[in-house]
Amino acid sequence: ATLDLKILAHFAQSDAPFMMECCERTENDKKGGHLAVRNSDGQLILRESAMCADEDEPAFQDITKHRFFNTNNLWIRLDKLNEIVEKFGGFIPLPMIMNSKTVDPKDDASQAVVQLETAMGAAIECFEGASAIVVPRTRFAPVKKCNDLLLLRSDAYVVTDDFRMILNPACGGVAPVMAIDSKKYKLVDKLEAALVGGIPSLVNCKRLTIKGLVRMGKATSFVGDVSVVNTSDEAKFIPAGEIKDTKLDLTDSPGLGALKPTAVKSGPIDGQKPGTSGLRKKTKVFMGENYLNNFVQSTFDAVVASGTDLSEGSLVIGGDGRYFNDTAIQTIIKMGVANGVKRFWIGENGLLSTPAVSAVIRERGPVWQKAYGAFILTASHNPGGPEEDFGIKYNCENGGPAPEKVTDEIYANTTTIKSYNICSDFPEIDIGKVGSTVVKSEDGSAEATVEVISATEAHVALLKTIFDFDAIKALLDRDDFSLVYDTMYGVNGPYAKAILIDELGQAESTCMNATPKDDFGGLHADPNLTYAKELVEIMGLNREGMKIDVGDRKVPSFGAAADGDGDRNMILGSQFFVTPSDSLAIIAAYADVIPFFRAQGGLKGVARSMPTSGAVDLVAKDLNFDLFETPTGWKYFGNLMDSKDIYGGKDYTPFICGEESFGTGSNHVREKDGIWAVLAWLSILASENTDASKPLVTVEDIVKKHWAKYGRNYYCRWDFEGVDGVSANAMMDKMRSDSESNTGRTVGAYTIATADDFTYVDPVDGSVSKKQGIRFLMADGSRVIFRLSGTAGSGATVRMYIEQYQPDKSKLEMSVSDALDNLVKVALELCDIKTFCGTETPTVIT
Repeated sequence: ATLDLKILAHFAQSDAPFMMECCERTENDKKGGHLAVRNSDGQLILRESAMCADEDEPAFQDITKHRFFNTNNLWIRLDKLNEIVEKFGGFIPLPMIMNSKTVDPKDDASQAVVQLETAMGAAIECFEGASAIVVPRTRFAPVKKCNDLLLLRSDAYVVTDDFRMILNPACGGVAPVMAIDSKKYKLVDKLEAALVGGIPSLVNCKRLTIKGLVRMGKATSFVGDVSVVNTSDEAKFIPAGEIKDTKLDLTDSPGLGALKPTAVKSGPIDGQKPGTSGLRKKTKVFMGENYLNNFVQSTFDAVVASGTDLSEGSLVIGGDGRYFNDTAIQTIIKMGVANGVKRFWIGENGLLSTPAVSAVIRERGPVWQKAYGAFILTASHNPGGPEEDFGIKYNCENGGPAPEKVTDEIYANTTTIKSYNICSDFPEIDIGKVGSTVVKSEDGSAEATVEVISATEAHVALLKTIFDFDAIKALLDRDDFSLVYDTMYGVNGPYAKAILIDELGQAESTCMNATPKDDFGGLHADPNLTYAKELVEIMGLNREGMKIDVGDRKVPSFGAAADGDGDRNMILGSQFFVTPSDSLAIIAAYADVIPFFRAQGGLKGVARSMPTSGAVDLVAKDLNFDLFETPTGWKYFGNLMDSKDIYGGKDYTPFICGEESFGTGSNHVREKDGIWAVLAWLSILASENTDASKPLVTVEDIVKKHWAKYGRNYYCRWDFEGVDGVSANAMMDKMRSDSESNTGRTVGAYTIATADDFTYVDPVDGSVSKKQGIRFLMADGSRVIFRLSGTAGSGATVRMYIEQYQPDKSKLEMSVSDALDNLVKVALELCDIKTFCGTETPTVIT
């Protein structure tokens, strides 16, 4: 409604307590409520169709007898309204309207219910002396049904300079009569599906009747009296061009062919709540009936609900190459087409590392094809194979993991799903060959393009803009420097080859286990001292990170490992292990040797996950960086990176962040990036070895130099994998409930200054994340932390983190086990894991 001063003046002068604006009814309005006079007292009333007996329906719809309908533009004297409210004890006695509905308006077979409602216009009968005025239709554009919505969105209506919707003058003052199938187009989403090709022209149409399912486009113009019928069960396309004064039967017309979507009945499947890195289960669970389909459909629905148009731009699909990857990609393509996706970018051979997906979303063009999101098929560092794990996650238009509001919506959808959409006849795509496949509908109205893209091109191109490859090559070409990069048969193999061999000219032997395998060669592709066993031995270490006797064997100067999806990294020197927490701190301290940071005026912000040691905190304080402590999960870092661009807040970029779980990265993408971390370390080494005539400055030299300046954060993580979930939760609940009593308690040589459950308030969007880890913060600055992992494929994983800061330069080279021995004993006493889970022996120590 808009304020009309003439109507306001008339209302004030009339002294009426209530005035309704009415319009003359047309055939389009015959089913809506109308104004009437009550015979018994002459009072104006509003009659709705639900208030009439069935036998009175023809009379109710007689527009010559009941000529005026309520526009819902109401004028009310507030003093008179107050009198009525006080008279009736705080409310207005509006007449009740009863409507028969179903619980799910999209499902006529769902539970029948009675909906009780009142109408504001019905208040006219509560005001003695109420009046009504007839206004032109320029004051009102009714939208009660899809009939009205289609008409309003067409060229039969125009927007005035003062932003009012009025009937197009070309219509001659009479709106086209709309009669589209009320059963097929009862809900707006059905109309939207019919208008995927745009809004047809109706300005020269007198009457449009549609029976059955159709699809329309903006190239179609309806003129005069047009009737369209389709008795088939497939929506048929109304041809482009002028359709004038005709009856058009589309029943036997060509349809969508391979692009025809089918709704397959399904139902909720328990356990589809995504964790911090998507949904992970055993591969055979994903291969079960409807399991993958349900989650994918729930994701599409959530993405659409967030405001994304699936038909514009591109959807990226790729993964770490694990078993079931290729089958899942074909399924997602077929479901994507059925849900309106017009263009896909698929990694060659189905491969895309997780950071590469982010790079493709953010960097690949052209603009009109820009990706709005991606499905990443990975269970990260979990084992792969038919008996092992599979996973899927969705990344959004910023290249980062879907935020919590989207993953919550995905999960909610999985609990109510009734069907999923799929184009079963869409052809299988050869994902092993770079190139485009265009599939067109039989009627020529639609097409879908599936483009298989280079898995490495976008990511490698981005990394070349970040690092000084010439400086790195000079380091690698030194006679006293050698390198080995173990990608553990995961997806990072092709990226390692593209960079180290193709770009930097190194021997193929530098790339170890570099051919991706669907079971990671039977290995657990997790880059730590336990699972990267082959590399660790080559680098002269044992699983505790201690030196072993290598005899006369020459140990490489630098070693690194990647996990299954390429987002994690482990850094090793010759017989020397760099903890992820130290790695993060040292990269931050040396950020200016990397062109990406130096050219932008230097690093501005750093962040770490709460369980990660405070080593980077010391660097941030020294170099005056903004510092953040977040829950575990890369999405929290993404918010900080996007503070300015998306939220209009402070710009914290350039930005470096990391997690103790071997994840490090920067704002070049919105995921942790394993090969980025390797190149960052090679850049640091190159900066310390610019003179080839001098002895090599090693990884160990750099780390010990850092400790000498900042002190050392002795740190380890114990993982108890595959424990009973119920027991593990009980243990966490016990520590949570004891937080208050544990605060101030002395255990061994340590006094607990604070015991709590970490809560994070996001400084960017204000969102609150609770229950992010049980913390025991000791008075001397030491920490003990417990988390229950939500991303494991089976069982539960309890993670115990131990940290003790040591500033004494005479105590910087102790073994980690010796330095933390007493604190570990305290931690085991605090959690009592032996009682709850039956063990206090970890499966992995890092």
